[in-house]
Amino acid sequence: MTEQGVRLTAEQVLALAPDDASRTAGTKLGRAGPWSQIGGSASGLVWGLCRGSGSTPYRTVVDVGGPAYKCSCPSRKFPCKHALGLLLLWSARGFGEDGEDGMEGEVPDWAAGWSAKAARTAAAAAGPADGEAAGRRAERRAARIGAGVTELEQRLEDVLRAGLAGQQQAGYGPWEETAARMVDAQAPGLAARVRELGTIPSCGPGWPARMLEEGALLHLLNRGWLGLAGLPEPLAATVRSRVGLPGAAAEGEVVQDRWLVLAQYDSVSPDGRLTTRRTWLRGLGSGRPALVLDFGPPGRPPALALPVGLVVEAEARFRPGTAGLRADLGERSAAAAPDRVPAGVGTGAALEAYGAALREDPWLDAWPVVLGPVVPIPGERGWQLADAEGTSALPVAPAAGGSRSGLWQLAALSGGGPVTVFGECGHRGFTPLTAWHPGCPEPVALG
Repeated sequence: MTEQGVRLTAEQVLALAPDDASRTAGTKLGRAGPWSQIGGSASGLVWGLCRGSGSTPYRTVVDVGGPAYKCSCPSRKFPCKHALGLLLLWSARGFGEDGEDGMEGEVPDWAAGWSAKAARTAAAAAGPADGEAAGRRAERRAARIGAGVTELEQRLEDVLRAGLAGQQQAGYGPWEETAARMVDAQAPGLAARVRELGTIPSCGPGWPARMLEEGALLHLLNRGWLGLAGLPEPLAATVRSRVGLPGAAAEGEVVQDRWLVLAQYDSVSPDGRLTTRRTWLRGLGSGRPALVLDFGPPGRPPALALPVGLVVEAEARFRPGTAGLRADLGERSAAAAPDRVPAGVGTGAALEAYGAALREDPWLDAWPVVLGPVVPIPGERGWQLADAEGTSALPVAPAAGGSRSGLWQLAALSGGGPVTVFGECGHRGFTPLTAWHPGCPEPVALG
């Protein structure tokens, strides 16, 4: 059990699996047979020895509050099947609780050693840096970014002078070359936007208008960087963040709360080199939304895995210049889940919230919104989410329309009646991610 006495459900454990194969293998290990010396502590640490094909059992330990995992098996998946099996067993039986037989309460040295090392690593990562040296590095990086921005402006000017019609014939190659130049200039945010711009000509009908829109936003960001000194600090912080400069952790606002996990999904960069995991949270006390990002290289999923519906007690430090959304979570532990559906707003209020956020960050793709009660309505020109009163509606974003199963899943949950839906409200429409049936606090992830 965790300090709050909350245990993950089997569904929440299986949601942590990196793929279907791990989910199936972990389920097979979620029984007592292959395990020995299993136990748990009040701090949220669970451990056990799992019998494998060799003579030495695998040592598996999980920090439930993270969650974080360590196993002596050779698997490169996180969590591995042994960690999943241990969590499933813990979910069903609980470790170290009063009245449980066969459960070891004393932390073994190998599990305690890993926990202590993880704590030292986290403390070292948060330690103070050499301010003077960091300042010199920041100046050199700013100069490189300035040169890269000037080059990118010339590239956009050349494209407009030649006309957008030739972009389909030119292909993606020149844009990837430009993105590589932005990486060399230490502007990863610009590189990502350039890569996205290069994929637009192959996106089907209407691509010229979309490419012009995205190119204009990229030009606006370039001009913002070149005129950074004359911008108000909040907008300057946004420009720095969008270009790819990390904000100083100490500068961000800190909010202690119980955070409800509203949605979590992965996206892969156009070149396939990076997987980005987006986790949307909502403070149950503050009502504040938060976006936590985690990244993984090819073949390895991001480490952060928080099942939809989970509530974590944690300190969130919000980064400057991200419209008050991007946050980093500190030490966290599981907390009791809410017993009611999150409060929603109407479609009009959702658009107003998105518009207000755009004033702070013109490059914001979407704003998190809990809509409700709304009714999903399919149509020949696309889906809509209509207010229960029928007075107004939001179109579902075309990208979401590509995943028909999630929309029909939402329609089935609705049954023609009102539901509560969480998603991203953007300039192309609303992307539904999670839904709740009236009166049932159990979320349904759409996808």
